[in-house]
Amino acid sequence: MDNTLHTPKEMTQKLVFVEDKELLIEESIYKEDPQWKQMLGRVARNKGSVIGFFMIILISGLAIFGPMISGYEYDQQITGHESMAPRIPVLENLGIFDGSETLKTSTGELVVNKYETLAGGEDVYHWFGTDVLGRDLFTRTWMGTRISLYIALVAVIVDVLIGMTYGMVSGYYGGVVDNVMQRTLEIINGIPSLVVVTLLIIILKPGLLSITLAIAITGWIGMSRIARASMLKLKGSEYVLAARTMGANDLQIMFKEVLPNIFSQLLIMSMFSIPSAIFTEAFLAFVGIGIPVPMASLGSLISENFKSLTTHFYMIVPPVLVLGILMLSFNLLADGLRDALDPTLKEV
Repeated sequence: MDNTLHTPKEMTQKLVFVEDKELLIEESIYKEDPQWKQMLGRVARNKGSVIGFFMIILISGLAIFGPMISGYEYDQQITGHESMAPRIPVLENLGIFDGSETLKTSTGELVVNKYETLAGGEDVYHWFGTDVLGRDLFTRTWMGTRISLYIALVAVIVDVLIGMTYGMVSGYYGGVVDNVMQRTLEIINGIPSLVVVTLLIIILKPGLLSITLAIAITGWIGMSRIARASMLKLKGSEYVLAARTMGANDLQIMFKEVLPNIFSQLLIMSMFSIPSAIFTEAFLAFVGIGIPVPMASLGSLISENFKSLTTHFYMIVPPVLVLGILMLSFNLLADGLRDALDPTLKEV
């Protein structure tokens, strides 16, 4: 190692000057995509949300067109077609879904195919089988799915129109207004949904209207709390103060300034409320205070066919699977939207 000390003059002589050369600078131009396109990209990268979205589309399509292609009416009782096992074209050639079922008797098991003993049975197909009254379960399952999708739509509308507005008004004005509105909310929340539906059925006839009103009365409470918390957080922001200084009134501040900044959170919470609303309708139908016969919902189908679980288990399988897949799909889609629109909600 050279430990020799060099004078400044000697150090200057060691410098080698290089003639100037043109430096080529490569510029990378980044094009920013619109916000909606970025959001769709984040949702698309979530495999669970993509699967949930396509399952919802598939189930919705079957709910719309399924009863049309079955060839049967949802309330049509066909004499001689009672308790028939599923039979599906093409698959019957593979030895599955060929109309055969195994019945347990006192002497053992007996394989029965009612299509073979039915006059003209070679041209009869019930894809999901029939119930004890001879009604086609394929048609009734997709008619019941329509009810569940209607309940999902009602849940979203109620959340947005009632819950969002109530929570934003309560959080914006605060003070006495907020105190009165929140105490009223606690009173409504203290009444069980089952009691509300029972009272509505006493006043009105049992049916879809009673369930719709029950959801409209109690289904928006969770959304209102989220909207109120978001409003309390943002109403003191600089852009809100600037809008008030510019002469904006209360409605303009709430719905033009604050709402666009919290709408993603409200949309996510609304999506999470859909499975709960669907389950509520199914539960009410299961306990016998839902859609009246001969109309069908997934809950009423499960309730009706539960009695035949030990003898004809295939009757309960379609509505249970459709209900489970539908609720899971909405949860998966809501989870993907949460990650795409507001990742901070993971911590909530």
